[in-house]
Amino acid sequence: MTSPTPAANAESDTAAEVVDVVLVGGGIMSATLGALLSRLRPDWSIVMLERLGAPAGESSNAWRNAGTGHAGLCELNYMPDPADPARAADIGRQFRMSQQFWAALAENGDVADLRSFVNPAPHMDVVFGERDIAYLRERFATLRRHPLFAGMEYSEDPETIRAWAPLVGDGRDPAQPMAATRHPAGTDVDFGALTHALVNAMTNRGAQIRTHHEVTSLSRSADGTWAVGGRDRRAKRRFRLRSRFVFVGAGGYALKLLQKARIPEVRGYAVFPLGAQFFRTDDPDVVARHDAKVYGQAALGAPPMSVPHLDRRIVDGRPSLFGPYATFSTKLLEHGRLRDLFTTIRFHNAAPLLAVGFQNPGLVRYLVGQLVATRRRKFRELTRFCPTADRSAWELIQAGQRAQLIKPDKRKVGVLTFGTEIVTGADGTIAGLLGASPGASIAPPLMAGLLEQCFPDEYSRWRPTLHRLMPGLAPLVDAEPGVGEHDIGQT
Repeated sequence: MTSPTPAANAESDTAAEVVDVVLVGGGIMSATLGALLSRLRPDWSIVMLERLGAPAGESSNAWRNAGTGHAGLCELNYMPDPADPARAADIGRQFRMSQQFWAALAENGDVADLRSFVNPAPHMDVVFGERDIAYLRERFATLRRHPLFAGMEYSEDPETIRAWAPLVGDGRDPAQPMAATRHPAGTDVDFGALTHALVNAMTNRGAQIRTHHEVTSLSRSADGTWAVGGRDRRAKRRFRLRSRFVFVGAGGYALKLLQKARIPEVRGYAVFPLGAQFFRTDDPDVVARHDAKVYGQAALGAPPMSVPHLDRRIVDGRPSLFGPYATFSTKLLEHGRLRDLFTTIRFHNAAPLLAVGFQNPGLVRYLVGQLVATRRRKFRELTRFCPTADRSAWELIQAGQRAQLIKPDKRKVGVLTFGTEIVTGADGTIAGLLGASPGASIAPPLMAGLLEQCFPDEYSRWRPTLHRLMPGLAPLVDAEPGVGEHDIGQT
């Protein structure tokens, strides 16, 4: 995309307001991009459109996600082959760039206190049974050779594991084989508070956020701009904008809107919605005995977001614990509609969608089982990680929806991916984010990559500023933790 010209030079459709950038959705991705662009080009008109009454109301909300600063330390699904650290290391490097960016925000006065959204929380894995122990042992041996994971510890001693995570060890049969890894430099991130901080940073530089604005149409105008239309849900009237660049960061609705834009890059793409519920406790006596994010091995056929957790959270300065469970709904957003999934089905993506269903019978069975599972049965899953849990101290809450990406595949027709992908139109005037984890944790390097793709003429001038914000954007080398201008480490 070439650099936008001043909005006042619009040549057609003068009835519609013309801006340089529209950000669809008020989540962490749009907020990160808005914070970057408002710093790099403060002269551009930037408008964020959010369908709810405030930003971070969906998956970026603190209790709609796990709050894990995904760095490859404990996410076993990032490393299915225990001898191959490539993906875990790549995510670890990208998360370090996010840490650098967040620290830069604090240094520049955009954020008053990093602890308002990021806190230390050791990252652990705990597994049971000889097969999973052998896997974890090999994974540890592989990762410990990489500088990003040099601080990782490993143990098969029940007392050591109990010292690391007392609630995991209490009440457990001492004869049960188990193993654990622990990295003290893990983090817990309140992505809701972070999103609000980023929105404040962009609006302080002149960007706008318009809440209660639901985008329902997205089409290319004759002059090359994008016509963005929808409903102002509060004023109960239609709105229309024209923009030279559009970013669709609308979570589960992103594919739906990119399809409306008719960009060929999403042809054949489909989504598979997954939800989650959390068992949560704020009981101070329970919370005080657990100071880590503990991950386990997913059940056979289960999606990664169903991996058993026992996680410490800090939200609004208050500590809590939770454990998640997968659910299924045809809604693509928590505040969406049951018909959402069906509105994304097209002739060209029906076959990939059906193929994924046939190829993943274990996943289908798992989700059906979760749908019919009683509260008692779900609580039994929690006791796998917390044997002494008292049901009266835990409440079941609804978390966010995730639209997992299905991509066309020549050999398999369609494949279900568990990751994050940016899709960019051929001319760079429109882009969107699809998929889920590690998503929010690596938003800054993802958005920096988007800037390079969509604004190549500007990027060479932006590069020095971006490197000051994220030194890791320079050619990446295996560096010891802490290398770089900004590093919040165990803030």
